[in-house]
Amino acid sequence: MLRGRMVTLRPATAADVPALAAIRATPEVRRWWRGGDDLAAAVRADLADEALTVYAVEHDGRVVGAIQWYAEDDPDYRHASMDVFLDPAVRGAGLGGDVIRTLARHLIDAHGHHRFTIDPAAANTAAVRAYAKVGFRPVGVLRRYERGEDGRWHDGLLMDLLADELVD
Repeated sequence: MLRGRMVTLRPATAADVPALAAIRATPEVRRWWRGGDDLAAAVRADLADEALTVYAVEHDGRVVGAIQWYAEDDPDYRHASMDVFLDPAVRGAGLGGDVIRTLARHLIDAHGHHRFTIDPAAANTAAVRAYAKVGFRPVGVLRRYERGEDGRWHDGLLMDLLADELVD
């Protein structure tokens, strides 16, 4: 269990699937995360993916989202990547930064990671701002990076953070 200033991150379990699927179903989250017609199945697939570590995000005693990470283990390119989603009901409270900071600090201290990447949709300005507040910097636009539910390709933004740039 990882404790931030306002959040607790704990390994997500099958018991979290309904809450996480409900959050993913909100239009504000679904726009960026998608997941097909069965969001519970999408969450279960993430939990079953051995390459991912998925944490449920708790605030005030309830699950308000998830953050997941995976590692590039090639020693010449070693880094960790992360993805996060939060319930729109908690937007603006500073939880996003706390979640990212808490996981990054853990990955630095417990796993020795020195570099992190995150790749939000380029149009997801709220996410980009939240990541920048903890120290992530834009690296470049990933053109036509991800197919949207509209069937068209959309740009992503590659951002990275070095361990000594983490804003506490």
